[in-house]
This record gives sequence, C-alpha cells and structure tokens, in this order.
Amino acid sequence: MPASAHDISPRLRVRHAMAAVLALALAAATITGTARGQEPEQLRSFAPQEAPQAQEAQEAQAPAARQPDQQAAPAAPRSTPAASGTTARAQQKQRMEQLETDMQGSTAEQARLAGEIEALKGDRAKLNAALIDTATRVREVEDKLDASEQRLLALEREEADIRESLDSRQDEMAEVLGGLARLGNHPPPALLVRPDDALQSVRSAMLLGAVLPELKAETELLASELAAQERVRKEVAAERDALAELKATLGEQRRRTAALIAERQSSVERSETALAAERERAAAFAAEASNVRDLLKRMETEIAAARKAADAAKALTNKTNQTSAQRLAALSNPGRMTPGVAFSEARGLLPLPVGGSVLKNFGAEDGYGGAEKGMSFGTRRQAQVAAPSDGWVVYAGPFRSYGQLLIINAGGGYHILLAGMDKITVELGQFVLSGEPVGVMGDGPQLVSSVGLGTAQPILYVEFRKDGISIDPTPWWVTSESEKARG
Repeated sequence: MPASAHDISPRLRVRHAMAAVLALALAAATITGTARGQEPEQLRSFAPQEAPQAQEAQEAQAPAARQPDQQAAPAAPRSTPAASGTTARAQQKQRMEQLETDMQGSTAEQARLAGEIEALKGDRAKLNAALIDTATRVREVEDKLDASEQRLLALEREEADIRESLDSRQDEMAEVLGGLARLGNHPPPALLVRPDDALQSVRSAMLLGAVLPELKAETELLASELAAQERVRKEVAAERDALAELKATLGEQRRRTAALIAERQSSVERSETALAAERERAAAFAAEASNVRDLLKRMETEIAAARKAADAAKALTNKTNQTSAQRLAALSNPGRMTPGVAFSEARGLLPLPVGGSVLKNFGAEDGYGGAEKGMSFGTRRQAQVAAPSDGWVVYAGPFRSYGQLLIINAGGGYHILLAGMDKITVELGQFVLSGEPVGVMGDGPQLVSSVGLGTAQPILYVEFRKDGISIDPTPWWVTSESEKARG
C-alpha cells in the first residue's frame, strides 16, 4: 500500500536534517582540520555506508551520466630528479635576482644619503634641522610599529579563540550526526566539501536547516564563526604586510640618523686626542664618585669640556617673561647655540625622550622603602632616545648602577639625567637641542634597579634635578604627552 503524504513527510524531514548536520559537521571539521593539517576522519566514521547493491548500481551508471567536461583528470605525473633539479635552479635564480635587486636599492639609497650629507656640510642649522626631523620620523614609525604589533597580537588571539570554538563545535556536530545517522533508513545526499568551500557549505546547510528550526540557530552560529575566521585571517595577513613595510621604513630612517650623527660628530672642532684624554679622566672620576652629585661637581670643575659647558649655562641671559609665541619661535630655530627658552619657562613644552609606556612615575614606591626620584619608560628594542631640552653634555658614559648615563646641563641650576641606554651618540661639552637624538636603547634592561619591574623591555630612566635635588619632570612634558605619561 503506497505511503501517504503524512507518512512520507517525517522521513523527508529526517533526511534533510541529516544533510544539514552533515554539512555543518564536515564544514567545521574541514576548517579545524585544515588549521591542523589533518583530515576530518572522526566525522567519516559516523557517516552511514551505502549498501553494496546501491553502490554497484551507482558505479554502473556513472560512465553514462558523466559529462565530457567531468571526465576524471589524469593522475599527476610523479616528480623526477631532473624536474626537481630544474625547480631548485629556478628558485636559486629567483633568490639571486632578488638579492641583486636589494643590493642595487641599497646602493642607490647610500648614494642618495651621501649626497644629502654632502649638501649639509658646513651648515650647522640645516644639519640640526635634518637630525631633529629624522628623529621625529623615527619616533613616529616606532609608535606605529608598537600599535601595529599590538593589533597583530589582538588579531592572533581572536583567531585562536575562533579556532578553539570550532574545535569544540566539531565534537558536538559529530555526536549529533552519529545519532541521526543511526535513525535514518537512507543515506544523506552526497556532499562534497573543499577547504575553500566550507563557508558556502554552511550557507547551503542554513537553507536545509530551515526544515528543522532547532538546527537553524546552530547553523547560523557556525556560519558566523567561519565568516569571522576568514575575516580575521585576512586582517592578520594585511597587518603583517603593514608591519614589514614599517620595519623597512624604520631601518631606512635609522640609517639616515646614523649618517647624520656621524657628520655632526665630525663637525665638532675638537681633536680626537684631547677628546680621548677627557674621556679617560671622566671615567676615572666616575669610578671614584660615590653619587651623581659628587660626579657632577668634579666633572664641572675639573673636565675642560664640562666646565666650559657649565660656564656657558651660568652665563645664560635670563629669558623670562617670553610670550608663548616667542618661546615656540625660539625653540624652532635649529641654528641656536644656547637654549631658546629658560628651562624654568619650558613647562609644557618638552617632548618625551623616548616612545613607550611609563612603568614608574616620580614619587612612586621604589620597592626599597623609598620613593622614585625619576620616571622609568619601557621602550621597544633599539629605540631612539632624544634630548628632552636644550643643554650641554656634562657627562656621557657608564656610572655605577645607572649603566650608560647621560647628563645634560639645561642652565639655571637644572640638570637632566638619562640612564639605561645601550649607546650614547653625543660627546662631552656638546650643545644639544630639544628633540635631537642622543642615544639608542639596547635589547633589554640595562639598569640594576629595573630588576624589580618584572619586564624584559629596555628601560630608560629619566630624572630632572634642580640644584642637585630631584624634582617631578611631569609638568615639563608637552600636554598630550603629559596626559599619556599619567596613563
């Protein structure tokens, strides 16, 4: 007796439900299996096998039903040693061509840079302007790199969360599939799923899932996760490309900075013999001094370059009562040989010496029962360090637990201490401008006091002193950076 429409309907619903869940399970398995480089074997074991008779009938009908454009593709030929050798030679040739292109680009860049340096010779104002401009570019690229690396970390975490969710959903779908497969008297319709068609398969499953509303929510959730995974993968790839471009730009700007610094140092009219002698005496004083105050006293009285710098700082004309416009104009003159603005009047005008995050502020607990006398900045590796203000270098070299220490006499009894650098790029007695590069950070902490901070970042320590007493540097930073420093 033929079955009624009422009898057939439940069977169709079961078969459609099985097809929908099969699509979901295979799609999830394909996505997660692809991430692992594995096949979704677990799900295959749940699929009902066709009866031998049905399978033989399908095989008998297949040649007649197959269209000309659907003929099976011939097996791919096995690679031969000759073919492998040809491929290797082609790859080697490509690498050599890329290397030659890179070398030509590097040579062209060096020639351009040499021409630029030659044009700056003898013009201190232009050289200073070029140094500060390049330092600003380096700082901007370093900040962009920091932001790009943070975005990439966030995207990679999001991608891992989606993959974990799909992994857990694969198990759920496999269990549901197994139960429905055991209930069905007919196999589900054939469904081919390729890794790049997983999302399309889920969309098809959504249509089938409409037969059983309870499956629709699961289908939509999985489709959303698959779409999110695809979006995140594209964003990760784009961010990595941007990161590589930024790193190339940073390398170019650092090479430009190094060339400009070399020209600046060669323009200093001092004999190398006299400079070497002063370095030796400074190192001897540093070994004998018990603290920074003692070191400064000896340097500014017994080292000619430091004494000259200190005398110049004392002889400064009192530049008080300047208007805001006058102060900004004075600071924008790259040819100045004395501070454009009195340090006491420079509140809210000084740039931070380095990009990065503030790890400890002035006055915070130092971990030894006292208070911090300066600020500690966590920086990126090999970050550039710039002078916060105009002033004269009165010490540059290693000193006790400070590591590499740079002291700038800013005039008016003010001194700036910068410690924790890997390399200092200025000399004793040299006049530096606000924003001018003075050093480079290393690949990790250099300060003994940084041990308690619990970070592998390089750390720059900054301290302001007035008549030998530590003061809070925060009011001197430009407004936007002061707010950033406060967190």
